[in-house]
Amino acid sequence: MAVAERAIPKRRKTAGLWSDALYRLSRNRAAVVGAVLVTLLVLSAIFASFIAPYHYAEQHRMEKLQVPEWIVALFPTMREYVQISDRYILGADDLGRDLLSRLIYGAQISLSVAFVGPLIALLVGTTYGLISGFFGKWVDNIMMRFVDLMYAIPTMLLIILMMAFFRSTFAGTERMSAFAKSLSDLDRYFGGMLFIFIGIGLTAWMGTARLARGQVLSVREQEFVLAARAVGASNWRIVFRHILPNILGPLVITVTLAIPGYIATEAFLSFIGLGVNAPTPSWGLMISEGAQYIRTAPHQIIFPALALSITMFAFNFLGDGLRDALDPRLRGTR
Repeated sequence: MAVAERAIPKRRKTAGLWSDALYRLSRNRAAVVGAVLVTLLVLSAIFASFIAPYHYAEQHRMEKLQVPEWIVALFPTMREYVQISDRYILGADDLGRDLLSRLIYGAQISLSVAFVGPLIALLVGTTYGLISGFFGKWVDNIMMRFVDLMYAIPTMLLIILMMAFFRSTFAGTERMSAFAKSLSDLDRYFGGMLFIFIGIGLTAWMGTARLARGQVLSVREQEFVLAARAVGASNWRIVFRHILPNILGPLVITVTLAIPGYIATEAFLSFIGLGVNAPTPSWGLMISEGAQYIRTAPHQIIFPALALSITMFAFNFLGDGLRDALDPRLRGTR
């Protein structure tokens, strides 16, 4: 009897969706590299005040355009325009501010947009798409026509117009209502980020809403939903308890892949002067300031451009890895 029991093979325990996805994600080298880079960026942004050698606004006017010897070796033509000194690892800008410190603090701006934008898209877009797809009929028709109307307006143009409106409206504090003044003060406290969040938030949810609606339409007539209706579950319980967990994977993938776009939007707004308020460091603002010194001091534009590119690549790698890990067709494969 004991021999017969030992001869029976044990059944392998089936891994759950998220544990199985985490395993596949860990096997994707590009995704792991992206996750490591994102983690390092997040840690540097959180502990910027401890890591950065100087405060981002600290100026040393007598040391402006100082660069170390290794940068001059890479760009020999800048030797006659700059001061050579090893005090700053990545050099100083035209106002004598440490570039490395500004890059570290600038990560706070880009990462805040990278997480706030998808969060708004996931919360607003998913809720909107769930309601539209589940109730259908005239509710779905009205809600989707509004999304079509929003899509008819170019997203970047809409954000630029909104940012210009916000900045011009809240530029002065005279004759402002208490609410408008509080918004202006809050935007000033966040270094100009509040209106960027509002501008991105008003446009980031539309793609997620369409995707959520399509996913709901594909699962709302499946057996588990019909079974929930049969036992008397309410509509909201069906939506948030049964449908939402089954469509969350594609939504997470979509908002993750959209993160580089949010970062690029913030960088572009800062580049054209509608982003953060100086001297708050943003990689887009640093690129804009360094563009006028591209021939005489190219380090001012190269390092923030590299930081922006590496961050976008990291989120792209991580998003591609999440897409492969959460693909239901790959579930159970090793």
